[in-house]
Amino acid sequence: MNKPGEIRTLLSNNITSLKQNPENLHVFIEEGNIAATAASGNLSFEYQFTCVIIVTDFNEHADNVIIPLLGWIAQNQPELIENPDLRATGFQFKAELLNHTTFDLEIKLKLTERVKVTEQSEGLHVEHLPEPVFNDDINWQLFTNGVETPWPPTT
Repeated sequence: MNKPGEIRTLLSNNITSLKQNPENLHVFIEEGNIAATAASGNLSFEYQFTCVIIVTDFNEHADNVIIPLLGWIAQNQPELIENPDLRATGFQFKAELLNHTTFDLEIKLKLTERVKVTEQSEGLHVEHLPEPVFNDDINWQLFTNGVETPWPPTT
């Protein structure tokens, strides 16, 4: 899995207190699942998991963690902010106020990673696929029962 490491690097490189105290950043996986269909007999699959990020003894504003994560999500797991159903549970947090200046912050992100496995002459080739990009500039045509229907739908 690549995304948890990317998140660790993002936060540890961009948050002052985590640069100074890297031991205060903990990243781990909960509720992991492998989704494989064996379609066409291949071994491609998808990691599905909850990435848990814990920042301990944090003395900055929570925005300093949330905003970089939102930027990362927009690039690497955009459905968490674009899909209303996933928005409700895909990015959760809780905090424990330790005193007047520090708190522990726990963030849970529901993430996926697609892995393409192909057989080649030298063995299996494994490729971690990027997130699909939806191109809004496509000129769509919709056909319903062979009849062209206006797109986007009109009222």
